[in-house]
Amino acid sequence: MIGVIADDLSGAAEIGAVGLRHGLRCEILSNPGKAELTEWLPGRKARRGGTAAELICIDTDSRSCAPAEAARRAGVAAQALRQAGARWIYKKVDSVLRGRIVPEIEGIMAELGLNRALLVAANPGRRRVIRNGRYYVGGKLISRTEFARDPEYPRASPLVVELLGRSAASALTVCRVGDRLPSSGVIVGEASRPSDLGRWTACRRSRLLLAGAAEFFAALLAATGHRTADNAGVEALETSGCELFVCGTTSRASRDFVKASHSARVPVISLPSELAWGAEFSAVAMKAVARRAVSMLRNRQRVILNVGLPRVRGTIVRTLTLHLVEVAAQVLAEAPAGRVYAEGGATAAALVRRMGWRRMRVLREVAPGVATLGVECNRSILLTIKPGSYVWPDEIREAPASGERAAA
Repeated sequence: MIGVIADDLSGAAEIGAVGLRHGLRCEILSNPGKAELTEWLPGRKARRGGTAAELICIDTDSRSCAPAEAARRAGVAAQALRQAGARWIYKKVDSVLRGRIVPEIEGIMAELGLNRALLVAANPGRRRVIRNGRYYVGGKLISRTEFARDPEYPRASPLVVELLGRSAASALTVCRVGDRLPSSGVIVGEASRPSDLGRWTACRRSRLLLAGAAEFFAALLAATGHRTADNAGVEALETSGCELFVCGTTSRASRDFVKASHSARVPVISLPSELAWGAEFSAVAMKAVARRAVSMLRNRQRVILNVGLPRVRGTIVRTLTLHLVEVAAQVLAEAPAGRVYAEGGATAAALVRRMGWRRMRVLREVAPGVATLGVECNRSILLTIKPGSYVWPDEIREAPASGERAAA
């Protein structure tokens, strides 16, 4: 079994889909407690209902935690995976280095008795590369892209060391492929092309923690003999009901999707505009928004719930996410939505937490970064997740004709 520790749900789903692509059965455990880890993971102490997965991704839901708490959660997950017999453990990080990356890596290293880690966060296939100690997206310095306006982790500097933040416990060193690596600390591996990822996989034989984004994990699977399975998860997934989109990001990709959907006459329901300025979202007002969505879903094949407000920062971001998810939960309690699409890692995590969906199977990789999950406690729902900055693939983006529901 291979173990992966991710700090949010979309990252865990992305890695699970990579595993599925390479023929591995994968499960995702969302922010499990120690008792749940003991029950669900394989090993001598596993009870009935434990997993038979070959790849287990634990979402610690720690991207917004304080550094010490993020490190603690990562360490607990590492301990559980080690005790369950994981052959190796991978720390999944956000490809543009958002979150408590260094504290979490340090927490895992402490638990596994390691003193260095190799972090390869670049995704060259998506034109996200690290070169000369700087991060580039689409050929631009990351500080000159929309990531500079991220509401929680603005990428205001292109320097990788500044994006990660200095650590009192571990030295941060940026290295090129072929450089002599330090004997301790966190080593950031530069990569500007897919072949660089393949060369970094040679380090898997060393005693260090491997960490990075999805493309480095795929390269590691290939290097360890896992071939891509052409038919992995490509079968049609049948479910009844309509489609509910929960879009909690304000990225360009999300704005473009909502605008195109509206033009295609798909109902788009946004939060009240006054919430952006901290106004109260009363139970009555929330129920009115949910009822409108339920009414639409009874007549339309697809409905979109989105924040739909000006870009905000700080605690209001999390508040708006919780408001949106609560509306979605009320809708799902009354409407026959068989397919749920969650956009943005924080939104997906909040939705899964609110609905009590703690254990999921990876059923399909729709596109790189976009995965469809089966909910263990509710087999009638398929949940498809993507990071907020990614674009929905064509087969999802194209709305049903006129948005009307098919006749029974």
